[in-house]
Amino acid sequence: MDKKIGLFWLRDDFRMIKNDGLAEATINHDQVIVFYLYKQEIYKYQEAQKWWLSKSLINFKEKLNKFNINLEILETNSFKNFFDKLTKKNDFKMYWNKVYEPDFLKFDKYLSNIMQSKNISYKICKGNALNEIDEIKKNDGSPFKVFTPFWKSAEKNFLDKIPPKQKKIKKTKSKITYFKSCIEPEKILPQKKWFKNFEKIWLPGEESALKELQNFIENRISNYSEKRNFPNIIGTSKLSPFIKFGQIHVETIWDECKNKTKSIGTTKFLTEIGWREFNHSLINHFPYMLKNNYSKKFDKFPWKKNSKFLSAWKKGLTGYPIVDAGMRELYSTGWMHNRVRMIVGSFLVKHLLIDWKEGEKFFRNCLLDYSPASNVSGWQWVAGCGADAAPYFRIFNPILQGEKFDKEGEYVKKWLPELKNLSSKYIHKPWEFNDEKFKLGRDYPYPIVKHEEARLKALDAFKKI
Repeated sequence: MDKKIGLFWLRDDFRMIKNDGLAEATINHDQVIVFYLYKQEIYKYQEAQKWWLSKSLINFKEKLNKFNINLEILETNSFKNFFDKLTKKNDFKMYWNKVYEPDFLKFDKYLSNIMQSKNISYKICKGNALNEIDEIKKNDGSPFKVFTPFWKSAEKNFLDKIPPKQKKIKKTKSKITYFKSCIEPEKILPQKKWFKNFEKIWLPGEESALKELQNFIENRISNYSEKRNFPNIIGTSKLSPFIKFGQIHVETIWDECKNKTKSIGTTKFLTEIGWREFNHSLINHFPYMLKNNYSKKFDKFPWKKNSKFLSAWKKGLTGYPIVDAGMRELYSTGWMHNRVRMIVGSFLVKHLLIDWKEGEKFFRNCLLDYSPASNVSGWQWVAGCGADAAPYFRIFNPILQGEKFDKEGEYVKKWLPELKNLSSKYIHKPWEFNDEKFKLGRDYPYPIVKHEEARLKALDAFKKI
């Protein structure tokens, strides 16, 4: 046993199963401290996630107590300044798991160099992914830009690996404190209490993640291929926020799905894990796409600045029920059905010609499952400016999308109670409904644009680039 203290830097790893960095610390040291660095700047535009983070820290602190380990939360403005100060001491060995985002991987290199120069021991472990970023490349060494060949190669690479022996977290000899001026998890909660509704829906933590996975495998995965598109039913896994915070490892999801079920639905669901891997590959090989268009020709796209339209979209007041239902679901629950994410995204960029970055920023603030890789790639896919993106002429018709995927309007009526008395004939085009009890413009807004006109304008704008 190393006499030095084992320090584990907790990032997106709120789990006990398949947490290599934490396991290594407890295996090699009698005394371990887990610390979390809360950097306000990171969460400046991620209000919803402050709630999930705060709850996750409370949950994880309780779990660590059973292993004689303290979780210490520190507020910092700069990771660099924090570690420059910490590495003046040499009474510890440090462990952490990778986070597959360019800035984090770049910082890993910086921190490794500092520790080597000061002769401080450290170990960086694999993070929450099936494959490492640099493992999946074409034969010529260049990164994949199209999903299908990427996933074929990535899946084979993962299956060909000999699974490492699972390291288990051990109980340490005694509990200690290490850092001064720690903060409580409650301090992280957003000032505005708009997240109160989340508490009725979500329970952040590893136990909940494992329970959700088993529930999904037992009840829904076999029909996932067909039912994943219908927002009026629970057809998806609802695992995305847990994956984002590392409360479940994607390898655990893979193993459980493969061992307990074999169906087209299972294959389709695991392909979604493949998309997550692809998105992480993209942002690391083309980091400029986190802030700009992946396809440079879109830099000349004639986006419109229209604060009135943008506000109506955010509030779910566009006059298109399926779009408005999605936006209200997002604000109320911190989550939105994937089919509806595509519909509302397409509406913003193609009907309103508003820059995808505006949508990406709003989603970042409201989504509990926000991750830069998935959010940016998803928005650029919808806008047509991403890698392996939807073609520019693919413009979702919000009326037909509603009629196809929410035929009776159950989803719409759940989130737009003002339309609860409309029949399926009118629920996705309330402007055609005539009744004294329901008045357009009073009970529900007129459409802010006409679909056909907006579609032609979009096609015209796309042709310019």
